[in-house]
This record gives sequence, structure tokens and C-alpha cells, in this order.
Amino acid sequence: MSMNPEQFSDLQKKNLEVAMRLAQLSIENSQRIMQLQVDTARALMEDSLQGAKALSEAKDPNDQVSLRASLAQNTTERMMGCARQIAQIASETQQELGKLVGTQLTGGGKEWMEAVQKMFANAPFTKPEAMNTLPGVQEAMDGMRNAFEQMTKMSQEALSKLPGMAAMTPPAAKPTGRGKKE
Repeated sequence: MSMNPEQFSDLQKKNLEVAMRLAQLSIENSQRIMQLQVDTARALMEDSLQGAKALSEAKDPNDQVSLRASLAQNTTERMMGCARQIAQIASETQQELGKLVGTQLTGGGKEWMEAVQKMFANAPFTKPEAMNTLPGVQEAMDGMRNAFEQMTKMSQEALSKLPGMAAMTPPAAKPTGRGKKE
């Protein structure tokens, strides 16, 4: 009446793969953001040096005011561009994380339920005639199935409330119907 070691190993392997993908995604996006920040800082430094040189060469106070306004506008535009790119990276990351989590919740939970059902499938107390003498077992199985369905539904609702996530939330897992009283 124990879970097949291969089934348990497969489930663990899938969970580890998801965890590794989440870590990889985090590292990749952190690197993208850091590179963007370095590139922006470098461009701002170059602009500042060129602006300082131009300001030192400008003799007319009106030219200096115009040049300072232009430099401030360029700096603001670069900073806003950087902020937009970081927001885009964050949005892409959020979408990918949502997909991974949604898939893991629906697929992983369903696999665990199927493994538990297989574990109990050949047990003597799961035979129909034995189920009449042990109604608590059937109720426990039904309770686990209902809890899984509720957890999946709640996680999908939570994911769908995140901006841009509704279209990417996987469909609810359908109960297999195995183990229910007919």
C-alpha cells in the first residue's frame, strides 16, 4: 500500500525541474536588469561628459540655459526608457512565473492525486464490498479530491487577478472520477 518508488521519484524530479527553471528564470532576468542598468549608467556618464564639455565651451548664458535644459531632458528620457525596459522585463517574468506556477499547481496536484489513487487502488479496503465497511476511507479520498479542486480553483483565481495573467492561467484540472461512489 505504498507509493511506487518510481512514481515518487518522477514527481520529485518534476518538482525539482520546476524549481530549477524558476531559479534559472530569476538569474536570467536579474542579469538582464543589471546589464540594462550598466548600459544606462555608461550612456548617462558619456552624455554628462559631453554636456560638461559643451557647457564649458558655451559663452552665452542663454546657450548655457538651453544646453542644461536639453541635457536634463536627455537624462530624463534615458532614465524613463530604462524604467520602461525594467517594467517590461518584470512583466515578462511575471507572465512566465504565472505559467510555471499555474502548470505546477494543476499538473502537479493532479499527478499527486493520481499517485494516491493508484496507491490505494489495489488495497483490500478499497474494494467496493470493503468500502461499505470502511466509509471513512472513501470520505477521505473524496475530501482529498475536493481539497485539490478547491486549491486549484483558488490559485487560478489569484493568478487571474494579476495584471496580464488571466489569459495565461491554465484551465482547471478535471477530476478523474476514479474512487468516487457510483
